Amino acid sequence: MVLAFAGDSTMTRRFGMAEHLSAGIRCRNHAILLRVARPHRPSWFYLLVGALSWPVLRTLFRYRTTGVTNVPRDGGFVIAANHWSNFDPWPLALAFFPRRFFRFMAKAELFWFPLSAVIKAGGGFKVRRGERDDEAMSTATALARDGHVVVMFPEGTRRRKGLRKKYEARWHTGAARIALEAGVPLVPAGIAGTNRLARLGPLRVAYGRPIEVGDLAGLSAAEAAQVATDRLQEAITELERSLS
Repeated sequence: MVLAFAGDSTMTRRFGMAEHLSAGIRCRNHAILLRVARPHRPSWFYLLVGALSWPVLRTLFRYRTTGVTNVPRDGGFVIAANHWSNFDPWPLALAFFPRRFFRFMAKAELFWFPLSAVIKAGGGFKVRRGERDDEAMSTATALARDGHVVVMFPEGTRRRKGLRKKYEARWHTGAARIALEAGVPLVPAGIAGTNRLARLGPLRVAYGRPIEVGDLAGLSAAEAAQVATDRLQEAITELERSLS
């Protein structure tokens, strides 16, 4: 009887440990699901700017969007668009204000106090232009994997207007590389009007369906990024054309 009791006690302890372990796993899984389901909250500065600029853009600049339902509601993703102006990230993000916090790269030269604090509060993080910046790419990948929305401009810089720019616009694979490495959707978008802000030209943004990348698994990372970028360029060009 003593042996039987001891055996029952051992089994009880093991059952209790197993139940405790199972409960722990359930709690961790629940925490992970909550983390994915709850988008990162914007900073107070982001919320303030959004609240003040929303009525201005809607009325004065006649801000309109199409294809918003093509964009994932939850989880991280990379959104890539054509690039006319330093103002471009905001029209892209405003359609999802205040629920989503869009993050974007800003050139390192702007990160001086107190401007750096403003840029960071607005969602910006540092990138060194004109050179390969692995730190910025790692930051963007980590943000997307962590559930943030990362804004990218594959052209690399704003399109030339007037005087010749030091950095000519050309398509880069960075947006695709970030999305593929982070395992998140790559969403195309087209922007029109940010190059005519002084004339109060209408602001238009069109969002497309995420780029198909499921068939790229057998390719090398470089090849997959290039194919995805080619598809992205075609989608963005088509979206931009739809706004003209």
